[in-house]
Amino acid sequence: MKEKILITGGSGFLGINLVRHLLDKGYKDIRILDLVDFDYEDVKSKVDFIKGDIRDKDTVEKSMKEIDIVIHTAAALPLYSKEDIYSTDIDGTTNLLEAAEKEKVDRFIHISSTAVYGIPDHHPLVEDDKLIGVGPYGEAKVKAEELCEEYRKKGMNIAIIRPKSFIGPERLGVFALFYDWAKDAKGFPMIGSGNNRYQLLDVEDLCDAIFLTMTQDIKIINDTFNIGAKEFTTMKEDYQAVLDYAGFSKKIKGMPATPIIWILRVLEFFKLSPLYKWVYETASKDSFVSIDKAINNLGYDPKYSNKDALIRNYKWYLDNLTKFSGEAGVSHRVPWKQGILKLAKIFF
Repeated sequence: MKEKILITGGSGFLGINLVRHLLDKGYKDIRILDLVDFDYEDVKSKVDFIKGDIRDKDTVEKSMKEIDIVIHTAAALPLYSKEDIYSTDIDGTTNLLEAAEKEKVDRFIHISSTAVYGIPDHHPLVEDDKLIGVGPYGEAKVKAEELCEEYRKKGMNIAIIRPKSFIGPERLGVFALFYDWAKDAKGFPMIGSGNNRYQLLDVEDLCDAIFLTMTQDIKIINDTFNIGAKEFTTMKEDYQAVLDYAGFSKKIKGMPATPIIWILRVLEFFKLSPLYKWVYETASKDSFVSIDKAINNLGYDPKYSNKDALIRNYKWYLDNLTKFSGEAGVSHRVPWKQGILKLAKIFF
């Protein structure tokens, strides 16, 4: 493949999976822009890495030279400060769009989030539904999409992808909390009964969707697409699949939603829990999107169900446990600190 690709946030969980995916597809000219070192030894020598911040215009302009396709995955996640979220997800996106327009890139693929729908009152969600971001992260993602829309009107070809929460190899973050309990032969509490349907997404299916926006006709991809798993059951059933795979005969245990949410609000306020509002406020509710538009227009065909994706991620977690033991942080690449929730393990 002759196209030159720029992946922002390429050192992250989605970034490394996307790099491997594109290398397998035959792309040989891939540039990474990230604040974090690109330290994956298996592919490190196969990419052009620029260490820098998308909030720095000079760095962005340097990174954009001779680029054909931009895949913008970089973002400050919900556990970052409000200031960092806004400056990265809004100002950084502005810098990238400005530089991409100046360099006349062929396609700009913006990785947004279904967090832009907020806490919805109906399902499935479709791309034309109202956007109501919850918290700084959701609000910033909505604003970033508005910026993309503005540049579309200026003539740029921009695909906006709204993925559900995605998991797979290299994914830790909040899912590491669940996997840690599973490996230690613990049951796991669920906010509410767990009978709600909560759609997830395997990162490989997300990479397939991104590849389709890179290769399909411009008139088709210059649009917005929900991306998620096709097959999913209830949250309780899907997560129980991991406990069953772990093999300790442990169970997912439903907990009354209202008191648990109030407790988590207090713990979040005092920074004693890694769970933020959008996670615990939506965990007991249905959360799924229609992927019909992506299927019909892009040819999207997801391989993994919720259960498949969760178990695949858990297997990777077990196989790589020694590599991140003792690490903690706020990105998807490291486990989040469990805080006081770690003490709750003794009751399960």
